[in-house]
Amino acid sequence: MERSSATPGGRTRREATRQKLYEAAVTLIAEQGFSATTVDEIAERAGVAKGTVYYNFASKSVLFEELLRHGVGLLTASLREAAERTAREGGSRVDAMVRAGLVFIDRYPAFTQLYVAELWRTNRSWQSTLLVVRQEAVAVVEGVLREGMAHGEFSEDVDVPLTAAALVGMVLVAALDWKSFQPQRSLDDVHAALSRLLQGRVSGRS
Repeated sequence: MERSSATPGGRTRREATRQKLYEAAVTLIAEQGFSATTVDEIAERAGVAKGTVYYNFASKSVLFEELLRHGVGLLTASLREAAERTAREGGSRVDAMVRAGLVFIDRYPAFTQLYVAELWRTNRSWQSTLLVVRQEAVAVVEGVLREGMAHGEFSEDVDVPLTAAALVGMVLVAALDWKSFQPQRSLDDVHAALSRLLQGRVSGRS
């Protein structure tokens, strides 16, 4: 999983190695599960020595926790960037964030599958970290909703925390359904369908 933008001076060798390990881990865990995936397999898939894994991460659990932090961080940055760009250029920031979420999931389907699965597990050592980074993503949407309410764009009756969480959840679940069961549909098609839903046009309102 790449960063959303290049770091000053280019990525360091360690950053590049971590990217390889993230890619290897997310692919293997998506294929066979966390428990069944070994550090040896991750190292082999990444094309590095086993010691390199432990040099960068204290354990497999730490690697996976950092993978979740890294991936959700990229999603959060994508949502924030879409909202800020649309604020400058005009248009619906909520709709722009929906599209940004779909683009992210289209690019990282294996990570998204893992992320959604882990949200339902409460016995993992990284659960507290996952809740924190999830809230960071949801907070971006909350901020847009609160600003919209202040400017009369949205109703004052909107339950901001629940609505923000519902929007993020809608995009995640709809996109996973798209990638798993309706892969023939284009991103534009899925985005248009979700936009119609958000605009209330499913019920026949104009």
